[in-house]
This record gives sequence, structure tokens and C-alpha cells, in this order.
Amino acid sequence: MIKNLICLSLAIVMYSFGFSQKNAITLSYQNDDSTLDSSIENGFKKIVFHVYPQLIKDFNSKARKDLKIRIDTSYNGVAYAHDGQITVSSKWMHSHPKDLDLMTHEIMHIIQSYPGGSGPGWLTEGIADYVRFKYGLNNKEAGWSLTPFNKNQHYTNSYRITARFLEWIRQKYDKKIIIKLDKHLRNQTYSEDLWKTYTGKDLDELWEIYSSNPSIST
Repeated sequence: MIKNLICLSLAIVMYSFGFSQKNAITLSYQNDDSTLDSSIENGFKKIVFHVYPQLIKDFNSKARKDLKIRIDTSYNGVAYAHDGQITVSSKWMHSHPKDLDLMTHEIMHIIQSYPGGSGPGWLTEGIADYVRFKYGLNNKEAGWSLTPFNKNQHYTNSYRITARFLEWIRQKYDKKIIIKLDKHLRNQTYSEDLWKTYTGKDLDELWEIYSSNPSIST
């Protein structure tokens, strides 16, 4: 009996659960790491309640409004989103406590909710990092920015490299191209022909022009 009580007490210390609601978004929060600074939880909640509604408005009005966050002590990656839950590595947050806008990237994946085979993974991740760049609340403090261009890159490198290329295209050719591509991916109507439709250039032509003059305004 005493042993069971001790185990129960340890479980209470190790795990914390919470539910909150704001701006029509319901969030459940599970923290498996009691040693993690409480400012991280507060920062994640701020992003969900302030950024997620903007993403719903700008990208996907039908996105789910019930989200879950889990701080996982056993996960050795950074973070991932699946079925409305964002799982974050407590190890990563201990070593990168300012990297709060990883949550902005992950909630964009929930907004995206692309069906399987809807388009290339590099574009999915590039759009998510573009959203972090545009909507993130804490990027500067975290030392996070788009990767500067160099000649060894390619648009298929994904994440920040692709995000910078997308921002360049948005500035030079079509200010709504990322919203349009996101919609095509969700509706399974994406094809490489869309780049020429919206810009007059195919992907390789765009990359060649970008490579010769990759400057963007920030």
C-alpha cells in the first residue's frame, strides 16, 4: 500500500495536465517534465492562442480547433505534429529554451493537414518554415532566421532554405502564391505546372534567377 502511494505521488510530480480555451481554440497541455521552466509552457500557449487563429483565417478556415501539446521526456528529436497533437522534446527545450516558435512551425502542419501524396515534402516543410518566418513571435530572441543563400543549395533542401526561396518568389512574382500553393496541396490539385501558371517561370528557371540575385526585403 505504501509502495503504491509512493508511485502515485511520483506520477503526480512527473506529469501535469491542463486545459484552456481562448479565441475559440481549445488546448490540452501535458508536461512530462516537471523541471522544465514554466515560461516555455506560457510561450507555447501564447503562440497557440494568438498565432493559430491567424493561420486559420489566412490558410484554412476548416482546420481543427482542438489542439494538444505534449512535452515528452523520451523523444530525442525536436518536435512533430500528428492528429492534432504537437509533441515536443523536453531535452531540446532544456538546451534551446528560447526556441518557442518551433510551435509556430508545428501548428502550421496541423493547418496544412495535406492528404497523403498531395505534393513534395520539401514544399510542405518549406511552407511551414515560411509561416514561422512570417508569423513567429520569438524568432529574433531565439536566434532563428532564414538560411542565407549559397550556391550549394537547392530548392528541394526544404525548411529554411526552401522558405527563403518561397519568400523571394512571393516578393518578386505573386504575393499570394504561398496561400495558393497551400490550398492546392490540401485539395490534391498541386502540380509543378502551377509555378509557371503563377509566375510565368518553371521551378528550375525560378531557382536559376533566384541564384543570380537572391536578395529579399525583410
